[in-house]
Parts: sequence; C-alpha cells; structure tokens
Amino acid sequence: MALELIAALAAAFALAGIAMLARRLSGGRMPRWIVPAAAGIGLIGFTIWSEYDWYHRATADLPEGVTVVWQDRGAMPLRPWTYLFPLTTHFVALDRREMAAHPVRPELRMAQVYDFGRWRPVQAALMVFDCAGGRHALLTAGAEVTAEGTLSGADWTVPAADDPVLKAACGAAPSGG
Repeated sequence: MALELIAALAAAFALAGIAMLARRLSGGRMPRWIVPAAAGIGLIGFTIWSEYDWYHRATADLPEGVTVVWQDRGAMPLRPWTYLFPLTTHFVALDRREMAAHPVRPELRMAQVYDFGRWRPVQAALMVFDCAGGRHALLTAGAEVTAEGTLSGADWTVPAADDPVLKAACGAAPSGG
C-alpha cells in the first residue's frame, strides 16, 4: 500500500511538472490552475489504473497449477464508474498441484484454496470436497478426514448447485492419494 501511495504521488508530481513546463513554454498564457489540476489527474488516474490492474497483477504471480475459480466483479456506489466498467476486488484460486483423492473414497478430494482480496492479506485454507454429495468442508485445527473417509471436527457445507469452487475441485484430476 505504501508503494502504491508513493507511485501515485510520483504520477502527480510528473504530470504537474509537465504542466509547469507547458505553462512556461507557452509564456504564461496557460492558466495557473493547470498545474494542480494536472497533479490531481495524475493521482486519480494512477489510482484508477492501480485498482483495475490489481487482479491482473495478482493472477500473473500465481504459479502454474493454481487456477482462479471464482472472481467478484461488481459495481460500487462510491466508485460510480464501476457501473460501466466492473472492478474485480476479490477472487478465489484452487491449487490443483497437490490435490489428492482419498484412498478409500475417491469422491473425496482435498485441496488448498486461496482467498485473495484487495487491500488484505491472502488467506489459505485446506478444504475437502465431497464430489458425490455436492458439499465441502473447511479443515481447520482439529478437523480431519479419517482413514475410512469420514469427516470429524468440522461440518459439511452444501453450496449452491453451481458453486465454481466445488465444480473446479471435482472436475480436476487429483494428483494422488
């Protein structure tokens, strides 16, 4: 966040400097307000670019095998331009590299899921997916899938029928068990 603030200020100073130079080269015929206006345009322009490019920068850094399975693209009242050009501020990625099927119950799959959000740290969670039952569970401390394939220490959640995370986990081939 600090680097983005520094970059926004640098964009503001750069555009203000260009406006000052243009004003000087015009012999002072350009109005004085052009310099702070250019600085404001630099700040706002960089901020909007940074918000819209965040998703592309974040997904470009994902290793091969980690796939975006859901993204939140929406409009926000405090950013009225997002009604015309929706902005991605949150997405979920599934790590297919080490997804594993249960040795006794192959319809159970376990995978790491990452929750990315703008202006907050990435949250990682281990999830188990019951592809036959159309449900999933978050494996927190004390939760496990037993050798027989039963879930203990957590509760199953039944998501919507078109849940993209469940579809991605159950549609991918597990790497092993």
